[in-house]
Amino acid sequence: MKKALSIFLVPVFTIAMLTGCASTKPTTNNQSPNTPSNDSTIAKIGLGHVTSINSSKDLGVDKDGKEVLPTAQVDTVMVAAAFDKDGKVVKVTIDNAQSKVDFEKDLKLKSNIKDKLKTKVELGDAYGMVKGSQIKKEWYQQIAELEKWMKGKTVDEIKNMKVKKKDNDHPSVPDVAELTSLVTITVQDYIAALEEAYKTAVEIKGAAVKVGLGHDVSIANSKALGVDKDGKEVLPAGQVDTVMVASAFDKDGKVVGVIIDNAQTKVQYGKDGKVTSDKKAPQKTKVELGDAYGMVKGSQIKKEWYQQIAELQKWMNGKTVDQIKAMKVKKKDDNHPSVPDVAELTSLVTVTVQDYIAGVAEAYANAK
Repeated sequence: MKKALSIFLVPVFTIAMLTGCASTKPTTNNQSPNTPSNDSTIAKIGLGHVTSINSSKDLGVDKDGKEVLPTAQVDTVMVAAAFDKDGKVVKVTIDNAQSKVDFEKDLKLKSNIKDKLKTKVELGDAYGMVKGSQIKKEWYQQIAELEKWMKGKTVDEIKNMKVKKKDNDHPSVPDVAELTSLVTITVQDYIAALEEAYKTAVEIKGAAVKVGLGHDVSIANSKALGVDKDGKEVLPAGQVDTVMVASAFDKDGKVVGVIIDNAQTKVQYGKDGKVTSDKKAPQKTKVELGDAYGMVKGSQIKKEWYQQIAELQKWMNGKTVDQIKAMKVKKKDDNHPSVPDVAELTSLVTVTVQDYIAGVAEAYANAK
């Protein structure tokens, strides 16, 4: 009986050993099967942008003889992206601020310059693209599908997307099976902004779980034709100030990486209502202008804008949005209502910071 029992137990024991070996086989990167692979861990974040004034209009008439009033139009594509150690996209958010400053025939301002302008994502269904869409999808829906497609790919793979020309306004529409029924907008600027985000990406200072895009768009500094307080002629100009923020947050909501930039874009007009700015010239942000921005001349601390914003970013790291919003500030003058008044920054940052803080707060609110 004992002999028979031992013969029976040998194969059972062998099967148990094999099963045990299979179940305890180490997983990749020493992680449990339910833990995401380190391949998707965020290593860097980037902020990319493309700005154009090419759609601005002169005072004149169209081909049908109908009057056309001057419109300064600034289109700013913004991309916040996170990349893993191999350069693959882990997270990406794309938006587009199509900002307009309208003038009357006498070159007085028609737009309310106190309005805060909305991006295409913020406009949502109100953007109204679905009416003319073959696939009956709004801009924000199509861009969400493009973002989804980009994840898990390198920038080179994304740049190699097959595209086709739909018409002169749509020279680069996706021509890949996964997107043909989902995205019919032209994508060249979104891909270019993503590439810039990758090229200028910075390493994060902790374990990021979410990345967000924040922004603030203002036309408050636009000017009508007129004279200043000294009787000097002022020519009309549409000015769009677009603050952009890409920020990464850890599981506790603390900033572990932040990039801030500001596109101060002007469309200048002559007295005849014609655009005098070069529509095809590259439109640079304050960071891209660097020393050429020229703020250091009037700076008490002799620091350029990009240097000051780098110090502000450094101060934000490791803090929650509430802690950042609670920063003590002071009013320097009407143009600087919110200058840092904390010991760590008083000798490093003299720019007004309310829009940059609001941008980080929005990035957190929209983070994914």
